[in-house]
Amino acid sequence: MAVTTLGAKDEAARQAFGAFFSAHHRGLGRLAYLLSGDQDAAEDITAEAFAEAWRCWKQVTQADSPVAYVRRIVVNLAANRIRGLTRERNSRRLLGAAWSDRSNGPDVAAVTGVRAALMKLPARKRACVVLRHYYGLSEQDTAQTLGISVGTVKSQTSRGVAELAALLDTGTEGKRRRGSRG
Repeated sequence: MAVTTLGAKDEAARQAFGAFFSAHHRGLGRLAYLLSGDQDAAEDITAEAFAEAWRCWKQVTQADSPVAYVRRIVVNLAANRIRGLTRERNSRRLLGAAWSDRSNGPDVAAVTGVRAALMKLPARKRACVVLRHYYGLSEQDTAQTLGISVGTVKSQTSRGVAELAALLDTGTEGKRRRGSRG
């Protein structure tokens, strides 16, 4: 049986998508983890992002930077998930249910503190800080990924880093004060 032209295009698209997946799955998974703070959520977000990328594969391949296109999908999915969790958390508080923010993994205290502080930043600031400082993207690439202006990236990153530093300083200052009393 001969492969039709459409079938050949479908196979080429599948192979291109497979190569894209192999090259970027790990990095996009890390991005999802840093934005969500939860490994299970990160895996779900990453899988959903790749499913969405496949659904609009033609647009992804026509983008100036296909990986930036899919990063934006990850950022949007993570923000949506966090908004949903925030609504759920607020609902639980209203109902008087206990909510635990403890970590199940064997994290080092400093890493846990940074992750907790990072999760307190608003979604856009967190995305800017993670993309600029963890991934090392330029201001232009971050702006393209998030669909915002370079000026917004600069201000959100600057404010996010300042808030993160304040959150981390507050945590260590409180520990120093308690430790010096004893």
